[in-house]
Amino acid sequence: MREGNITSWREFLLVGLLHQWSPTLFLWGLLFMFLIALMGNCLLIILIKTDSGLHTPMYFFLSQLAFMDLCQVLSIVPQVLVSFVTKRYTISLYGCVIQISITLLLGGAECLILATMSYDRYVAICKPLQYPILMRRSVCNMMSMAAWFWSTVQALTCSLYVLPLPYCKSNVINHYMCDYPALIQLSCSDNSAFERTTYAGNFLVLLIPISVILTSYVAILLQVVRVRSSERSHKALGTCMSHLCVVGIFYTTSLATYMKPASSYSPQEAMINTLFFTIIPAMTNPFIYSLRNRDVLDALKKIFGKPNLLLVT
Repeated sequence: MREGNITSWREFLLVGLLHQWSPTLFLWGLLFMFLIALMGNCLLIILIKTDSGLHTPMYFFLSQLAFMDLCQVLSIVPQVLVSFVTKRYTISLYGCVIQISITLLLGGAECLILATMSYDRYVAICKPLQYPILMRRSVCNMMSMAAWFWSTVQALTCSLYVLPLPYCKSNVINHYMCDYPALIQLSCSDNSAFERTTYAGNFLVLLIPISVILTSYVAILLQVVRVRSSERSHKALGTCMSHLCVVGIFYTTSLATYMKPASSYSPQEAMINTLFFTIIPAMTNPFIYSLRNRDVLDALKKIFGKPNLLLVT
């Protein structure tokens, strides 16, 4: 589409998959992770909805996390697989903006929900007598709505900004999905003011939640150390470390992608980082946060009626 003397692209080529050292092997791995994420998150959502014993604040937030992870993989993987099978790697500007909106909405909400989950664990372990008051249903609903609201604002801000931009440099995106830093790099307009605005938004969505998470887990570990029970200490320490590893990978790769200037955006790094803050967390979160818990395993026993096949780890 011509606007004055500028030709602005309205269709883009996602060629990142073609630049993989083995596209077929990469796709098989992607499909495997997709199926595991699909089954794990669907199973977790069904268990939490059907078992009354899981209607607690912790599992309320876990169901939100599972829903986000499920939608995240559904917004990325099918499109990549269809593109490879049909050999059509084009995507319209509107399709690109929709994918950016979904990714930012779900990713931002997940950042904030992870922070609320860490706060929930902090209250449960460090302030057990106040837990019914501090984590009552109305408070949980408010925290959940706040997470969705702020992530929606951020997603709409980015997507509505990149939609009318003139893209005159190229229409080739060296990625297997649309990412707003990649579009900014293809634009021929001055986007410095927008980048400063997104830094402020990313600070709220990324840096503040990770500060809450680290503070909560440090407080939990200090509380556990005070308790004279080695078994409980080891179990709590192992749980915290596994959670922190997953959260660390998620936030580190998100920061590496969205807290850098568009001029230093690297498609190769972005493709790797995208796996680590979208697909891999969606695959591992159900197992790290819930499917190892006794309550969830008991709910599985009720559904499948095979208690001897489930071992509590």
